[in-house]
Amino acid sequence: MSERDEELRQADETVARIEIERWWPHLSIEAKHRVLRDLEAELDEEAIAEIVVIAARSGRPDAEPPVRLEAHERDYVRTQIEAVD
Repeated sequence: MSERDEELRQADETVARIEIERWWPHLSIEAKHRVLRDLEAELDEEAIAEIVVIAARSGRPDAEPPVRLEAHERDYVRTQIEAVD
């Protein structure tokens, strides 16, 4: 691996993924419904685009949007849709 390739690899690793707690509450209802149809599926382009905008507005313009939810993110979403007594 060249020195430049190594620098690019390290730079990629420093770009943090935007936390679901930052974007899920602000995602449109329509996008939430699409995500909820299948929590294991890849997110659609519209949802990802919304997440990018939300990240920028929350001061994280360089944060990486998810393409697919990780296990802890699916758990978070499930807690957000449960009815509260």
